[in-house]
Parts: sequence; C-alpha cells; structure tokens
Amino acid sequence: MNISHIEHIGIAVKNLDEAIKFYEEVLGFNCYTIEEVQDQKVKTAFFMVGKTKIELLEATSADSPVAKFIEKRGEGVHHIAFNTDDVQAALKVAEDKGVDLIDKTPRKGAEGLEIAFLHPKSTHGVLIELCAKNKNEEY
Repeated sequence: MNISHIEHIGIAVKNLDEAIKFYEEVLGFNCYTIEEVQDQKVKTAFFMVGKTKIELLEATSADSPVAKFIEKRGEGVHHIAFNTDDVQAALKVAEDKGVDLIDKTPRKGAEGLEIAFLHPKSTHGVLIELCAKNKNEEY
C-alpha cells in the first residue's frame, strides 16, 4: 500500500465558524484554507499541526455523510487519512485482503487530492481515507 504518513485527521463539526474560532483562539492554530467540496456535501477548514493537518468538516446538506455522522454520533473525529503514492493500487490491495470499500475508484477531495474511503466495518470502527496528490493536477 506504501503509506507514508498521516495526511490529516478529519473532525466533524456542526458549525465551522465556531470550530475555527476554537482552534485558532484557544489552541493557537492558523486556518490556512476553507473549501467547499460539493460532491461530498461538506465545507472544510484546514490547520497545520506540525507535519499533520487537521480538517474540520461541516455538512452543507442534511443528507450528507457528515450530517448523518453527527446525527448518529455527535461531533468528533470522523476519519483518519493516510497518504499513499497510488490510491487505486492501495484500494486493490485492501480489497484483495477482504476490506470493504466505500469507494471502488478514487475521487476528487479537498485540496485537489485524489481520495477513497475504506468502510469502518472492515477497519475496526475507523473510517479510513486513502489519499494522494492527483497526478493530473498541478500544484
């Protein structure tokens, strides 16, 4: 799978502005970007903490996965994202080892990353995101 590091930790929040304020004013982090990912029905905010990012996720629709997560479990850690050099190859490895996939092929995520999710019922209750820089995009 060739995972190099934790790319980010995703945290589901009800109100992005209030959460940003907490992370900036209480923890002293700097929000360096806010982005809406329409196909995932979320608005995101990112912070660097050392070499790892924190991604805050606010649902933009009541039927989004993040809204359903918050309704069921409340605010909190939503997923852990691991960086890999090839998301499609990593999905194949996971599927070959019997892991249930949410995404059979990578899709575009925040910050232009190529992403895919592994189902938490196969990962001991943790929603795992695999991500990589999209080879077709310039940075």
